Amino acid sequence: MIELGISTFGETTPLENGGIYNHFERTQQLLKEMILADKLGLDIYAIGEHHREDFSVSSPEMILAAGASRTKNIILSSAVTVLSSNDPVRVFQQFSTLDLVSKGRAEVMVGRGSFIESFPLFGYQLEDYEELFNEKLDMLLALNKETNLNWKGHLTQSVSNRPVFPRPYQKSLPIHVGTGGNPQSTINIAKLGLPIVYAIIGGNPSYFKRLIDLYYQTALQHGHNIEKLKISAHSWGWIGDSNEEAKEDYFYPTKQMVDAISKDRSHWSGMTRSSYQDAIGPNGAMFVGDSKTVANKIIRVVEELGLKRFMIHLPIGSMPHEKVLRAITLYAEEVAPLVREHFNSRN
Repeated sequence: MIELGISTFGETTPLENGGIYNHFERTQQLLKEMILADKLGLDIYAIGEHHREDFSVSSPEMILAAGASRTKNIILSSAVTVLSSNDPVRVFQQFSTLDLVSKGRAEVMVGRGSFIESFPLFGYQLEDYEELFNEKLDMLLALNKETNLNWKGHLTQSVSNRPVFPRPYQKSLPIHVGTGGNPQSTINIAKLGLPIVYAIIGGNPSYFKRLIDLYYQTALQHGHNIEKLKISAHSWGWIGDSNEEAKEDYFYPTKQMVDAISKDRSHWSGMTRSSYQDAIGPNGAMFVGDSKTVANKIIRVVEELGLKRFMIHLPIGSMPHEKVLRAITLYAEEVAPLVREHFNSRN
């Protein structure tokens, strides 16, 4: 069965009227979104980690834990936890604690991160970018497998037969790995037999089919049962009461987000009306429109890529929050039933 959820970074980019939600307001909004998504039957709510003024969340597990006590069924995940600049022991302990608080609804989605501000903040060197992530992921997997940790570290600490508590409510903590379109990242994740989450935020989603084929091929070569592997994707999107309303409403906040990111990335350019129209078109990476339009696009991409989970990045900082809650409601009450009915009938 396809899982449908929401991802967010808790952005605090400017509203069209010139105002800005502060970090307190955005944090309270995230809790409202989580509660609503759970009440309306969505499957997952995932929050990303950043260390910048224009994002309100540096510690996803804290906000997820606050939401855990106010929700009943929804899976609670990071999107992503920047493992390269975190201590794997603390990541494991924090998400195990979240799993206990939520009675088995926690996941951790780890990644290298899309920004680099956490490296100098926590005393890591950018030249160790790849090696840090690989070593810390191996350490996190070791923590998840055995209570007593025996670990010889190079860029991490060495640990001699020390127990790590608490253990999660579930048999083991679900660990997913987020990535973009880098083939080597896909290969590395497949070798480990871990669930993979693709961030499809530009270009044509069809491009990822070749990466998914590579993922399955590599996993098979390393003895993993591909029937048990989960492939997920997250994409930006917006749902309105009509196509015209959704497309018009979403341009300004999307431009704010893209333009802000472009300042720190030489390979990104600011958003224009033309590039926006391409992105929200049939072959673009954004899922924008009325409920039927968005549902049909999700169905097509899920089928083409063979996804088990799809997350839409709905909550954004430059949209009045009452409209965000309305979009979540449309997603849960109109889009999700259409998508689920399609795949349930096919199965």
